[in-house]
Amino acid sequence: MRKTSGAPAETAPPVALVASEAGTRRLAAVDDVAAACGLHVGQKAADAAALCPELVVADHDPEGDRAALEVLCDWCVRFSPAVAIDGLDGLFLDIEGVAHLWGGEGAMLDDLLARLARWGAPARGAIADTPGAAWALARFAPDRMIAPPGGQGPLLAALPVAALRLDDAAQAQLPRLGLFQVGQLLALPRVQLTRRFGAGTVLRIDQALGAAREPLAFRRPVTPWFDRLAFAEPISAPDDMARAAGDIAALLCARLEAEGQGARRFELVFHRLDGRDQPVRVGLSRPGRDAVRITRLLKPKLETVDPGFGVEVVTLWAADVEPLSAAQRSLDAEGGVSLEEGLAPLVDRLVNRLGEDRVWRADPCESHVPERAVVRRAPLAPPAEAAWDPQRPRPTRLFRRPEAIAVIAKLPDDPPVRFIWRGQSHRVRLAEGPERIAQEWWRQAFDDIGPGKVRDYYRVEDETGERFWIFRAGLYGGDEAPKWWLHGLFG
Repeated sequence: MRKTSGAPAETAPPVALVASEAGTRRLAAVDDVAAACGLHVGQKAADAAALCPELVVADHDPEGDRAALEVLCDWCVRFSPAVAIDGLDGLFLDIEGVAHLWGGEGAMLDDLLARLARWGAPARGAIADTPGAAWALARFAPDRMIAPPGGQGPLLAALPVAALRLDDAAQAQLPRLGLFQVGQLLALPRVQLTRRFGAGTVLRIDQALGAAREPLAFRRPVTPWFDRLAFAEPISAPDDMARAAGDIAALLCARLEAEGQGARRFELVFHRLDGRDQPVRVGLSRPGRDAVRITRLLKPKLETVDPGFGVEVVTLWAADVEPLSAAQRSLDAEGGVSLEEGLAPLVDRLVNRLGEDRVWRADPCESHVPERAVVRRAPLAPPAEAAWDPQRPRPTRLFRRPEAIAVIAKLPDDPPVRFIWRGQSHRVRLAEGPERIAQEWWRQAFDDIGPGKVRDYYRVEDETGERFWIFRAGLYGGDEAPKWWLHGLFG
């Protein structure tokens, strides 16, 4: 069974962790640079600072280290389904049978360490047949060492005896007897080793060489909301795939209902005989667990699935899972359906057919500039805290970009008498304004539309009853003549 293990990489300057013991601050851990400076675990922090002034110290937090390592352990299931925690600074991954998915053991190890380094968690790693050998090579051999199958013995021989994970007594006694390397221990008779250093030392040697098994407590990550259906015979007919989608949705939704949960995202994956996956994704505007409704959303997307020579496995995964209480009708609805039963399914069908960016709701935003006072939100999102100002009516249709118009108006501040928009002339019958809006001083000037830094808006109505929102950009008497723009239409 091939194992890989990781440990923190060397860093500079020297770093140590400090913990309080009986009122005295002592070093709880040191890195290789600090150890090279003569620092060691158990040393007083004051003595260490005097010996190495550039020492960087931090409080030892074993609970926090363990929690962080558990998160990293759960993440590593992308590389192996069997991951075990090693103390507070390492992980064991059983990669037997999975390394080929990355193109080999070396490529897999490189990918793992590169991802950790990119996320600010540099590590060392090694691969060997046994956990003990992988642990030793990761910490005491050159980085990214890969032992050939059955060949860890010669690589371990040159390492210090500390690589065997011996108990403190044996690790302290061996150097005093002139035994500094693993190879020196391997040359001694086993009976003598057992009598002088105990059975634990011989067991560690056998575990590292593969003569004795070392059990690992693999951590099982939190069970994802996931279900799987396997078929005795591959399926490829559209009706069979639709039926499989309904069956697996019923299985997962039953689990969600039993746990009082609902999900917003579902991913259905068809696993073909040739190893390729065909995913189909749908989303809900509100958490749900109605298998019939989810299946209805999935079925139109099954047309994009290419079954190839057949599908042997179907999986369904739920994301954004959160508690969901049982649906209840409104007490004053007089038999009407709730929002979940009425509007939400319609929104879900539109979103999954047209796309999330095509279905939205306009909500007010804190800004007096018109084009910045509106934001797009999900149709069933909670209402915004901001509200429309009833004293400042805004058009029901606001153009994405104001459109230039030709205007006849009295000077200097009267509304237009007539304007031409899109080649059509409009005579103004009624007008309200102006409402002056200046640019926000911390932004650029109105997206460079028109001269000046102010706009004067007018609400005008023409002879046919159409109502428009018009503004003049700039003021008369400046270096540039003001320009008129049409910004929106009132319904």
